[in-house]
Amino acid sequence: MIAVEREFSSKGRPIAARCWHDPALPPLLALHGWQDNAATFDRLAPLLPQFHIVAMDFAGHGLSAWRPAGTRYHMLDHVDDVLAVADQLGWEKFSVLGHSMGAGIGILLAGAMPERVGRLLLVDGLGPWAAKEEEAPDVLRAALEEWRDFTPREERVFATIDEAVAARQRGFTPLTAEAARLLCTRGLKAVPGGYAWTLDRRVRHHGSQRMSEAQARAYVARLAAPVLLVRAQPGFAAAEEMFSGRWPLIRNGRLVSLPGSHHLHLEEQAGAVAEAITDFCRGSAG
Repeated sequence: MIAVEREFSSKGRPIAARCWHDPALPPLLALHGWQDNAATFDRLAPLLPQFHIVAMDFAGHGLSAWRPAGTRYHMLDHVDDVLAVADQLGWEKFSVLGHSMGAGIGILLAGAMPERVGRLLLVDGLGPWAAKEEEAPDVLRAALEEWRDFTPREERVFATIDEAVAARQRGFTPLTAEAARLLCTRGLKAVPGGYAWTLDRRVRHHGSQRMSEAQARAYVARLAAPVLLVRAQPGFAAAEEMFSGRWPLIRNGRLVSLPGSHHLHLEEQAGAVAEAITDFCRGSAG
């Protein structure tokens, strides 16, 4: 089906979004992962006709504006933008569908403002990545050195879209060619000589501060919404401790494990993810 493009704003900065289904249906705000964009839901959203889905591009991603020059990207700032979009839609209460980083941002919002989120539908993510308290100086040092050495430069130009798709397949997590091409439909812009990423390079920088695990768990423990977590198997090995320590804090949750990659909702398991979401929503109030 054909998605509808919309534009919102956060403190005067444009936020792009991709929308599916009748606006009269129950609202669902879809949040993508790190370095992805709203097209990550292009396979899943058409399979969820029970919702009006609005999938936003985070700042510096997809078709949304970049943050001002001289500033960093902080995960907590994305929460401001999510709230701004929901407010402009007039949604007092809505469901959240989040993948990876988007799942983390959804948990931050739902933990801080539980009255706004009716359901949390999470795909291979359960909150922000945390660091040990004693690692804080090292985290800041790495960010300071990276920021000091950062200088704007000419964008990498791909002669063809196929070259960009191949590069995207080799990103932070491996992707099939079909999935990478879907992300590239929203992640590329035409420039002299070919195509360049719409992604702001600053998005890839290390954060200057990371939450402790205790802080992250405090958000999870504050959740009032029913939670569905769809986990990819095998997923990130490094994430196992995060999942095992946080999931027991969920008071009203369902865990579904599916074989597949980190982007299983965009690849071979889109139908199974949609089925899990539909089944969960039938049995939960939101």
